[in-house]
Amino acid sequence: DLLALLELNGWPPETKYLFLGDYVDRGPFSIECISILFAYQILYPDKVFLLRGNHESRPVNMQYGFFLECRKRYSNALYDAFQLAFYCMPLCAVVSDKIICMHGGISEDLVDLKQLEKVERPCDIPDIGVIADLTWADPDPNVQMYAESLRGAGRIFGAEAVKKFLKLHNLELIVRAHQVVNEGYEFFADRQLVTIFSAPFYCGQMDNAAAVMTVDEELSCSFTIMRPDLKKDKKASPAT
Repeated sequence: DLLALLELNGWPPETKYLFLGDYVDRGPFSIECISILFAYQILYPDKVFLLRGNHESRPVNMQYGFFLECRKRYSNALYDAFQLAFYCMPLCAVVSDKIICMHGGISEDLVDLKQLEKVERPCDIPDIGVIADLTWADPDPNVQMYAESLRGAGRIFGAEAVKKFLKLHNLELIVRAHQVVNEGYEFFADRQLVTIFSAPFYCGQMDNAAAVMTVDEELSCSFTIMRPDLKKDKKASPAT
């Protein structure tokens, strides 16, 4: 899926990429996926950017398969090396001062984006607080502001929380991942937030499409859709 995505959308460095996390635990080729991405980031540090997701974490990897994959195919030492890299990954990115990107979602505790510059890495992902929300939080149409999440980490947040977060930080759009969406992308809160999911036929169990969002120089957004049959389907859908 990763190679198909790069083939459809362009290879680095001709195409610039920002990935939103969760590179492992999602199938038998986690080592290959994260190794390719790390290699591209090393080769083209100003063209390929990797954010940290909730699965770039030792406790989650122990439960969902990446630890066993590393141990069976290589060694515990390789697993530990990956963990050190994961724990140093950035949590958030801002595109052209107007589009904020993360794996999970927004945080009520993030009152100034400069707080993120003070995060000391390497760091764990706790169950509560800014780091937890950036990697675990989900939008929910049943709440307006913030509420506890059934995931047990991070919080859920509603449309009013999105509106206030964008106004507070002078932003226009939130881009996040973390949840399977059938068409590969899904808007929330009057198109002020979009969820992107880039793995088609998720874990061989769901008939979902995958999407890649492209942002042009005017900050207009369009989506390339990759369906389970790997056919390309472009949809223009301005978000700003």
